[in-house]
Amino acid sequence: MTRLNKFIADSGLCSRREADALVAQGRVRVNGGAALTGTQIGPDDKVEVDGRAIGQSRPAQAVYIAYHKPVGVVCTTDLREPNNIVKAVDHSRRVFPVGRLDRDSEGLIFLTTDGDVVNKVLRAGNAHEKEYEVTLRRNFDETFLRRMSQGVPILDTVTRPCRVTRLTGQRFVIVLTQGLNRQIRRMCEHLGHEVRQLRRTRIMHIHLGRLGVGVWRNFTPIEVASLHRLVVASSKLAGKLAGKLAGVPGAETHDEDETD
Repeated sequence: MTRLNKFIADSGLCSRREADALVAQGRVRVNGGAALTGTQIGPDDKVEVDGRAIGQSRPAQAVYIAYHKPVGVVCTTDLREPNNIVKAVDHSRRVFPVGRLDRDSEGLIFLTTDGDVVNKVLRAGNAHEKEYEVTLRRNFDETFLRRMSQGVPILDTVTRPCRVTRLTGQRFVIVLTQGLNRQIRRMCEHLGHEVRQLRRTRIMHIHLGRLGVGVWRNFTPIEVASLHRLVVASSKLAGKLAGKLAGVPGAETHDEDETD
């Protein structure tokens, strides 16, 4: 028996989280009846989403791609959004983004047909590293760098300590293991600075490199294997962190990447 959200995700239609949302919206039926969250699916059960039958048999090989998202592209699978990322990538398979990157930001984002990996990455609470190059509208000083690295109070919490390295008077690199809503922009604003440009250059072991804006590439086999290992490791780390933070006022873990 397979849990309904996993069954739908394994079909390549969407992630487990999105599958749960479809069930809650009444768009999923099992054997002709309305589906319930947590329903177990057997080999003889018939599952329909929006009236279309789906099967659990997934493609022999899942797709994993690295995409250099341009400014203006929105990280949503909602086709009602004219600048949605699915349309921008225009892949022959049904891919969906792993996490998010703000409309006003550019840089690296993953897309995949593997709903199970999406679910594990999001459940990892963003314990994996993400690296960004940030350009401000005016010069910053060493106090700014120190305060950014030590943690900044935003959104009723304090950001985790992070690595921050100066590139020029207005540019720096920041490496985060956290995904608060528009985190970098809010951190800079709290310290009196405005972000002019933000580009994500690395997620875990995958680097943006020389990938052109609006261009995507497939993961190498080594990158795919490393992704699965790191997802397991980051999930364990997030679990330990959540345990340490339990009961600490203002301490939060987040499972959606809106760091920029």
